Amino acid sequence: MKAIIMAAGVGSRISRHVDKPKCLLEIEGKSIIRRTVEMLLQNTIQPIVVVGYQHQQIENNLLDLPVPTLYNPFFRVTNSLGSLWFAKDYISDGEDLLLMNADVFWEQDIMKIILEENKEALLLADSSLVRLNEGDYFFGCKENKIVKYGKDLAREIRTHEYVGICKIQRSFLKYFKAMMEKLIEAEEYGCWWEDILYRCSADKDVFVRDVAGHFWAEVDYIEDYERIMDFVWKRKELQLQQLRNKK
Repeated sequence: MKAIIMAAGVGSRISRHVDKPKCLLEIEGKSIIRRTVEMLLQNTIQPIVVVGYQHQQIENNLLDLPVPTLYNPFFRVTNSLGSLWFAKDYISDGEDLLLMNADVFWEQDIMKIILEENKEALLLADSSLVRLNEGDYFFGCKENKIVKYGKDLAREIRTHEYVGICKIQRSFLKYFKAMMEKLIEAEEYGCWWEDILYRCSADKDVFVRDVAGHFWAEVDYIEDYERIMDFVWKRKELQLQQLRNKK
């Protein structure tokens, strides 16, 4: 299995707080993207990273790892659909594919969930009440299938917040690639890579897997990063307390 990681964006919403790609923000001494790449490798998945904004910093951060990087020089005028196009030669009909955004903090518990799923096209999402009230991009699902989607989805329609990670089985890839090519030919460069699956959902089932109860965070704002740091600190404190209790 391969995993394509989108890391080309500028991250304008957090840029006044950081002067580097947001995927390079560190958690316990490692950047978010390096944590993801190492986790993929540990699960025998080959990562491919598409870079753009300040690409040298990301490339240097991953220099000692066996991960190819692809440069999207048009990162300021395309969304992530353009980045995926640069990685199209890594999409093989003979193997399943993971796609993800580089600014998502997630760990092995969620990795285990997605690897165990066997739906043809699957997006991770979170049905937690706080996510539905305060999230960024939403799904409206029926029988765990995407019916509605959008940033401004009415509250009464929302069933999940999107996480930023998906899995596509090899049997679905011909539909996925055909829709990607259709969007590119139509010059819809403002689309995100996820728009391929959203368009596919009009004719094919695209499923959602709920990860409510598992910690994850997409870093759009500095508050998202602070929430990760708070989670990690509390986990460390709990682990230390458990060690003290054993003594």
